[in-house]
Amino acid sequence: QVQLVESGGGSVQAGGSLRLSCAASGYTDSTYYLGWFRQAAGKEREWVASLFTGGGDRTYYADSVSGRFIISQDNDKNMLYLQMNSLKPEDTAMYYCAAGDIAAILRFGVRTRGSYGYWGQGTQVTVSS
Repeated sequence: QVQLVESGGGSVQAGGSLRLSCAASGYTDSTYYLGWFRQAAGKEREWVASLFTGGGDRTYYADSVSGRFIISQDNDKNMLYLQMNSLKPEDTAMYYCAAGDIAAILRFGVRTRGSYGYWGQGTQVTVSS
């Protein structure tokens, strides 16, 4: 059973940085993608970034965060990270860690919410102007 627990959210002023962490367990490397989604109040949950746990530097970003956010993993610690720089008020949302098996990702795409079968409880990020 895949388990995901996020931490690291908080409040920051525009232009600042935060790093989100996700303790991930119960999956086998090279068979899963890990990703981050976010959901602002009153909006749909949207994909932010993903990576392939099998390495090869396969990372993917939404256009809205490309160049500002960096997704990474520490396999030794079973941790997923999202380094968020140059934060904007529109980045304010609940951020969720997600895991999807490679078969679902290849079928439905890395950006698709339905590709991910496991979710964390979320961590709130608030960016003030």
